[in-house]
Amino acid sequence: MGTLTSCSFSAVNFRFRSTSTFRERVGIQVFETTKMKRNLCFLCRGIISKEVSRQKFFKIRCFSGDNNNDGDYTDNDGDIKENNVNTSSSTESTVTTASPPEKKAVEEKSTGNDPPPSVSSRPPNVAPLGSVYNDFQIDSFKLMELLGPEKVDPTDVKVIKDKLFGYSTFWVTKEEPFGDLGEGILFLGNLRGKREDVFTKLQTQLAEIMGDKYNLFMIEEPNSEGPDPRGGPRVSFGLLRKEVSEPGPTTLWQYVIAFLLFLLTIGSSLELGIASQINRLPPEIVKYFTDPNAVEPPDMELLNPFVESALPLAYGVLGILFFHEVGHFLAAFPKKVKLSIPFFIPNITLGSFGAITQFKSILPDRSTKVDISLAGPIAGAALSFSMFAVGLLLSSNPDAAGDLVQVPSMLFQGSLLLGLISRATLGYAEMHAATVSIHPLVIAGWCGLTTTAFNMLPVGCLDGGRAVQGAFGKGALVGFGLTTYTLLGLGVIGGPLSLPWGLYVLICQRTPEKPCLNDVTEVGTWRKTAVTIAIFLVVSTLLPVWDELAEELGIGLVSTF
Repeated sequence: MGTLTSCSFSAVNFRFRSTSTFRERVGIQVFETTKMKRNLCFLCRGIISKEVSRQKFFKIRCFSGDNNNDGDYTDNDGDIKENNVNTSSSTESTVTTASPPEKKAVEEKSTGNDPPPSVSSRPPNVAPLGSVYNDFQIDSFKLMELLGPEKVDPTDVKVIKDKLFGYSTFWVTKEEPFGDLGEGILFLGNLRGKREDVFTKLQTQLAEIMGDKYNLFMIEEPNSEGPDPRGGPRVSFGLLRKEVSEPGPTTLWQYVIAFLLFLLTIGSSLELGIASQINRLPPEIVKYFTDPNAVEPPDMELLNPFVESALPLAYGVLGILFFHEVGHFLAAFPKKVKLSIPFFIPNITLGSFGAITQFKSILPDRSTKVDISLAGPIAGAALSFSMFAVGLLLSSNPDAAGDLVQVPSMLFQGSLLLGLISRATLGYAEMHAATVSIHPLVIAGWCGLTTTAFNMLPVGCLDGGRAVQGAFGKGALVGFGLTTYTLLGLGVIGGPLSLPWGLYVLICQRTPEKPCLNDVTEVGTWRKTAVTIAIFLVVSTLLPVWDELAEELGIGLVSTF
C-alpha cells in the first residue's frame, strides 16, 4: 500500500565572478594565442588550441545543506586544493584561465609585480580520483531528508508531549524515530491505564490540539524486555503526519492499467472456456498447442464456432472474481475503509490469479483487517463451491449429457480436498478411468476454489497474509510466510502452479500490510478460529494427491500415465 511522500527542492544559484585581473589575463592569453596562430600552419594551430584548453582550470566551491563549512577545490592542470572556510547562504563558482608557466613573466609585467592570488605557484601534479569522488560525495542521510517524506515538526512534538501525555495516561520516558524512513516520532514509556481507553483519550486530545494534522498509532513496544505489568504487551505511541501515513489516491494511470488488466483477464477466461472443449476442437488446433514440434500456426478462425460455447465458463470465472471483490467492499463499507479498484491478474490456466486490491485508508484495528481480508475469499469460495457442487450433480445427470466435456481423470489429482469430493459424488467407476465427463461448471468452480486458496496463503499482503497478521500479529506472519515460500519452492502445494504463483507473490505482494491505528488489541477467539480453519482448507485444496494415494482412493487411473 503506497503512501504519498512530500518533497521540497531549493534552487541553487551559481554566480560567476570576474575581476579586472581575470579579464586582463584572459585578454593577454587570447591575444597571444591569436597572434601565434596567424604565423602557424593548420596542424600547429590545432596543437596550440589543445595546449590552451588543457591549461584551463576550474575553481568550485561547494557547501553542505547546513551551511557550516565549505569545500574549496582548485584544479590547476590536475592540482586539487581543499580548504574549509565559512560561507554565506549562496554558492559561488569561479571560473578562471591560467597562463602557461613560460608566460608568467609577461603577465606579471603587464599586471604588476605581485602574482595573481588565484594562480598557484606550486608545480602541477595529478590528484587521485578517489579524493575527487570523496570531495563531491553527497551525504546519503541529508539526501534522504531532502527527498524523503516530511517529518514531524519538533515544535509540535514538544506541544504534544507536554499537553497530550501525562501521569494519568502515558508517561513518556524516551523518544525514537518512527516510520519507514524515520519521519515520525515514537514515544516510549509507561502506560497508566487501560490501553484502549488511553488510546481513545489520546486520539481525542490530539484532534483538539493539532486538528487533522497527525495520526497517532498504538503499537507494541519494539525490543521490549517483558510484558506490561497490567497484562499484555508493552505499548508505545507513534506519531506521523497524516499525508505521510495515509495512502495516496488512485491515479489516472492506475485506472488505465486496471482497465487493461481487466481486458486481459476477460481474454484469459475466454481462453479457458475454449480449452475446456479440447475434445471438440479441430485436430490442427490441438496439435499446435500440445505438440512442442509444431511450428506453423493453424487458422485461428477455426476457433470462432467454439467461442459462444466457451462464454458460460468465462462468465463463471469472472463472476467468482466479482463476488470476491464485492465481499471486500461490503466488509469495508461499514468500517469506513476505502479500497482501491481491483487490479485483476490474468492467467491462462485458471482464468485469473485473482486481483490486487489496496487499502486506501488506515485500518482502525486488527479486527477490521481480519474481517475485510476474510470477506472476499469467503464470498468467492461460496460461489465457487456452489458452481462446483452443482456441476458435479449435473455431471451425473443423463439429461445434461450433451453439455458435458471430457477431461483427463488425472486433473482431479491436483487437489486432495476437491478430488475426494469428486470421488464421493461421481463414484469409483467414473473416476477410475482415463477421462471423466463433467459439466463446465465443475471447471469454473474448481478454478475459482483454487484461485481463492492461492490468495488465502499466509504470506505478504495476500488476503491470507493480512488475515494472519491481524489475527496473530506480524511475528506470526513471518513464520507462516517462510513456511509458505518453502512449500511453494519445493512444489509441495500448488502443483505446477507453485513456481509462477511464488514468483508473482515475490514481485507484487511480498510486503506485509502496514500497521493499524490500534495495532495492539487482540482479536476475538472466533476470528482466530476462522483464520485457522481457512488455512487448513487452503492447504487441503492446494495439496496434490501423489500416485500411490490416488490409486488407493480411486482418484484417476494412475496406471495409464
